[in-house]
Amino acid sequence: MHESSSVPAEQPGHPPTPEAPDRVLYEEKLRPSLWIWLMALMISGLSILVFVPIGLEIGLGAAVVVFAIIAILLTLSTPRIQVTERSLQVGRAGIERRHVGAVTGYRGDDATHQRGPALHGLAFMCIRGWIDPVVRIQIEDQRDRTPYWLTSTRNPEQLVEVLGGTMARDVESD
Repeated sequence: MHESSSVPAEQPGHPPTPEAPDRVLYEEKLRPSLWIWLMALMISGLSILVFVPIGLEIGLGAAVVVFAIIAILLTLSTPRIQVTERSLQVGRAGIERRHVGAVTGYRGDDATHQRGPALHGLAFMCIRGWIDPVVRIQIEDQRDRTPYWLTSTRNPEQLVEVLGGTMARDVESD
């Protein structure tokens, strides 16, 4: 079955009409927190102890190399959340917005519950331990076995608003 396109067919003698740009509505990188960088610095500092018996210069060099490796790995593994008018990208997963169902944001104990006891085994997760709030995004694509995506975010209220969802009421705030 052929799906019709919203872009009109080319007319002879007329240039093709470009598709309207897909405007970004929300974007966030889940960068490591300050304490993660401090841990990386501490680990690289400990590498001095391993190499100092060989020589202080070698120990200091090893610390620099270890920190550089950790920094590169942390930077390369930083996922991005991007919501456009037509699509949603969370880390390496992407989906058209028309397949996004109910969206709920969680903070505090509710977020911990979503990451733990309430977690479905087939859910796609983009979780970072240094970011507490999470957003649960229901997937309505019948061809996809994934029931929902669960992603960390520093701005759950903004992400939920852009996707047309709601924040879960935190029982502790009563």
